Amino acid sequence: MNSSASAPERSSASGPLFLGIDTGGTYTDAVLWAEGGGEKGTVLAKAKALTTRHDLAVGISGAVDAVLAKAACDPATIKLVSMSTTLATNALVEGQGGRVALVMIGFGEDDLARDGLKGALGADPVVFCPGGHDVHGNAADLDLAALEAALPELAETVSGFAVCAYFATRNPEHELAARDLIRERSGLPVTASHELSAKLGGPRRALTTLLNARLISMIDRLVAATEGFLEKRGIAAPLMVVRGDGALVSAAFARQRPIETILSGPAASLVGARHMTGLDNAMVSDIGGTTTDVAVLDKGRPRLDPEGATVGGFRTMVEAVAMRTFGLGGDSEVAFQEGVLDPRLVLGPRRLVPLSLAAVTHGATVIRELERQLRAPNAGRMDARFAFRTGIPERFAAGLGRSEAKLYEAITAVPQPLDLLLSSNAQNATLKRLVARGLVHISGFTPSDAAHVLGRQANWNGEAARLGAELFARKRDGRGQAVADSPEAFCARVLRAVTRWSAEYILETAFAEDGLDGAGTVAHALVQRAVDAYPGIARLAVSLDRPVIGLGASAPLHYAGLAALLGNACIVPEDTDVANALGAVVGQVRVTVEARVSQPKEGLFRLSSDSGIVDFEEEDPAVAAAEAEVRSLAESRATEAGADEVEISVSKEFRVSIVEGQRMFVEAEIVAVASGRPRIAA
Repeated sequence: MNSSASAPERSSASGPLFLGIDTGGTYTDAVLWAEGGGEKGTVLAKAKALTTRHDLAVGISGAVDAVLAKAACDPATIKLVSMSTTLATNALVEGQGGRVALVMIGFGEDDLARDGLKGALGADPVVFCPGGHDVHGNAADLDLAALEAALPELAETVSGFAVCAYFATRNPEHELAARDLIRERSGLPVTASHELSAKLGGPRRALTTLLNARLISMIDRLVAATEGFLEKRGIAAPLMVVRGDGALVSAAFARQRPIETILSGPAASLVGARHMTGLDNAMVSDIGGTTTDVAVLDKGRPRLDPEGATVGGFRTMVEAVAMRTFGLGGDSEVAFQEGVLDPRLVLGPRRLVPLSLAAVTHGATVIRELERQLRAPNAGRMDARFAFRTGIPERFAAGLGRSEAKLYEAITAVPQPLDLLLSSNAQNATLKRLVARGLVHISGFTPSDAAHVLGRQANWNGEAARLGAELFARKRDGRGQAVADSPEAFCARVLRAVTRWSAEYILETAFAEDGLDGAGTVAHALVQRAVDAYPGIARLAVSLDRPVIGLGASAPLHYAGLAALLGNACIVPEDTDVANALGAVVGQVRVTVEARVSQPKEGLFRLSSDSGIVDFEEEDPAVAAAEAEVRSLAESRATEAGADEVEISVSKEFRVSIVEGQRMFVEAEIVAVASGRPRIAA
């Protein structure tokens, strides 16, 4: 778990060199991998560095430079660079992202109440315009006057736009008109819903588009930082990004569709887990700094979620691994329930900057304030809590309200204790909004701090961690008793809780995959007794039918006792700490394109695709044109996404009815999948 953890000596390279990078919420990982040298290739070197959110290039250079030094490798010999990231996933889990404007064409105010769209929108602006299409692609009258009137102000207060039109998947012309107008008048990034999904369901498509627009600036900064670093090091290799389904796409492709990188890191970890262990069937649990991601490996491939990925409580239309993301990690907030006699320890879902990490650069300030709080006669609600600016550019603070702006001005780059910074509960709510905007970090006690106190981790400031543990251990339960006998006892309780919660989340995923209510089933008293191996007259047991692959730098620590709770083996591979980065370089490019043929009226067959609509008089020519269209689009998009030699498969699904013995065509869906290995440098 050291910030520059190195691999053991490996055999020399026997094939092209690939560089894998994973930018997580806490660490940036790098791995240098050589193709050949056996079925699994060879990991030549690996390293970690802290993710530096204010300037991502710093963390990237720290990890990659360490790898290059360990491998004594000439950067110019690297043929491919591929990266995965949990930044988009973490942003949605933590409710972060830029302020964007949503443009709804053909929808009404009531549509915001569907599919969680209103909750996701929050205080961001929305503009309604008449227009849209019907299910067959026939247009209503488009009127963008409301958008034109709002653009001058919006262009100064938002970081991007999301455009969603009624039945745009059947005809995208109104979205394209709004997109072109916004780009012409504002110059800001615009996401149109038909570019992200061909599925019906306007509000959920709008939700997906909104989240995509919020993430553009974040992923753009990541790609720009990586490209800038590679150029400085003389690495002229193509840059690829892992998508949420485990496939690779070019950096330029990912910049336009950052929503597709949600679950990028976890998807890469699944590819890496399969590569490292050779297991075809397993539960894969990846514990990071912010989240734990659990998925099922089935017959050598990760299961995909046919309904779209769910992250941070939002059900999107993004095809991704069927993964459940839980707010549990090494940097999860540690707290106690309030208002109960025996308060339960609560972990997450919010990520905090560990006290031990905050003290790496601001040790004197953090330790002085923790000691001040310890001298107080009683424990305080805000003990061991600090706030400081994230360091992102000031322009991202646009649109703050008066109370937010005032508090933001009071917060500096140096951690400030919350008991002195905040004077009311209202200010606490204001602080949470600043955190949600990605402008402010909160530092506090986490499992990583507990590991420092118990000597299980030693790469940050152990003194700050111990002071935080002392502050927590002296808190009182509902009877007025201290919640722990000592800081060490409290920290041991925290680490046991991480293992126990990990087991419950893995079981929840397994039950859900079996068609049950995962959370409800795990919470049932009988399952709880089985996990605890409760010594009652009626003995119960629960076990998985497949082993668990434990991934993440802290997996050896937190998953050591997992097998006993789950009734099956827990395998932690040698390179588990860089599974994401390794998975990033062993994947393939894969792109899917869909088109539909419908029959609006007898004798008219309408082809709908991303290119618009085309009418035919007969079914066969319409279907043949649809197949040619998806083949062409899939090949061009796969090439754009960075594939070298593209293989294309096409599937067709017909919906027909039989009336008086006669076949009646209703609709056909034609899907092309293009895949291939990524292009590498000559």
